[in-house]
Amino acid sequence: MRRERSGSKRRPDQVGEVIRQVIAEALLHEVRDPRIGLTTVTAVEVSPDLSYARVSVAVHGDAEERAQALDGLASAAGFLRSRVAKALVTR
Repeated sequence: MRRERSGSKRRPDQVGEVIRQVIAEALLHEVRDPRIGLTTVTAVEVSPDLSYARVSVAVHGDAEERAQALDGLASAAGFLRSRVAKALVTR
């Protein structure tokens, strides 16, 4: 028998899924940095108060390509934050 999660745990999961979708779409269609290459958003962990999110990514390629992709993601962080802020409407 499956127990339902309490509302306080389910909300961060829902917000994390929206963040994952927004970032994945932005990486696929809007970010034009060639360093990012084949990057997949694998998971998003959101704090219980919804103030922080940790985004996990998988980068394909060798060590140098991974390092370049992480540099590209760091460079695009502000843009990605703005996309997430526009997509999320919280009270």
